[in-house]
Amino acid sequence: MEAKFTRFLKLVGVGLKARSERQGRELFLKLGYSHEVQFTAPPVVRDFCFKPSIIFCTGIDKDRAHQFAGAVRSCKPPEVYKGKGVLYIDEFVKLKPGKKQKK
Repeated sequence: MEAKFTRFLKLVGVGLKARSERQGRELFLKLGYSHEVQFTAPPVVRDFCFKPSIIFCTGIDKDRAHQFAGAVRSCKPPEVYKGKGVLYIDEFVKLKPGKKQKK
């Protein structure tokens, strides 16, 4: 399969890990829940994990590759106070300030 469209995701946070099995067909994520989250990729999409914190989604169909990456990201979107979660590699999260201390 010749990969034309790619999308990188990164897992930011303590304990967030990913692993890929069955030649890029299945993706298992540890996102801090009591169970692993499992994804099965569509036939035209493959996913690979270079590190436990980097996911590489590739495919010959742009819509399906990006839709699969969006589905993975929607499991734990980045939160705005600490910036932890599943982010696109080129995504920047603007952090909100926390509570102000009274003086």
